[in-house]
Amino acid sequence: MPLRSTARTSLVELVIEQMERLIADGEWPVGAKIPPEPVLVTQLDVGRNTVREAVRALVHTGMLEPRQGDGTYVRARSGFGAAVQRRLRRAANLETYEVRSCLERDAARHAAERRTDEDLAALREALAVRDRAWADGDADRFVEADLRFHRAVAAAAHNTLLAELYEQFGDALRDAVAAVVGTPLLPDAVRHQFDAHTAIVDAIEARDPEAAERAALAHLAEAAAALRDPADGGDDSGNRGDSGGDDGIAPYAGADGNDGTQEETQR
Repeated sequence: MPLRSTARTSLVELVIEQMERLIADGEWPVGAKIPPEPVLVTQLDVGRNTVREAVRALVHTGMLEPRQGDGTYVRARSGFGAAVQRRLRRAANLETYEVRSCLERDAARHAAERRTDEDLAALREALAVRDRAWADGDADRFVEADLRFHRAVAAAAHNTLLAELYEQFGDALRDAVAAVVGTPLLPDAVRHQFDAHTAIVDAIEARDPEAAERAALAHLAEAAAALRDPADGGDDSGNRGDSGGDDGIAPYAGADGNDGTQEETQR
């Protein structure tokens, strides 16, 4: 067998791998600002050009987001997650709900089969927080509590891929839930759905996967119907379409907002 040359991993690729690992492991959580360029240069023991190229690559994948004059922030835990988020930003609320129903149906079923006592306690607590927010009339807190509840269901399914995929729906789901909650023409039973959410938890507690699946689908169908029929106050105009900025990749923004266009000699 003839010998073949081996590909050499570039310094930039090594830095990209380290940054991806920091994001995936949660050391750089989603929403956090990454260290400024000088700090990364020192910590990684590489030149500024290497840091800039690595950051630009992760900006291109959508994992990082530069904010002029502020710094660079973590936007997604993986390139896959970033791709899902880009697509979701172009989706209408109803489309989001329909895809969400597929995930939540299986999440509820698996949660009923695999949940632990700790999972059940987390679900009951999330349900209580959701109800308190509604009782207090705090719509923003209610939306966040609703998302927390459904993340808890996904976590109780003990499928890391399903949980990660569901997590990518965060912003889109927030908008979709807010659209239902913020529609005053809908009855409170539809906007709140207390009974439906309680039925999901009861079925998970009883380890009844069929009942959990039915409860999850029933509550999502009710909300989707509200979005589908504008006459009932729903809003299917929730297309969040981007302004086309995905194709324009901004350069690395350090703590001072420097876009890094002036290159320095690498170490």
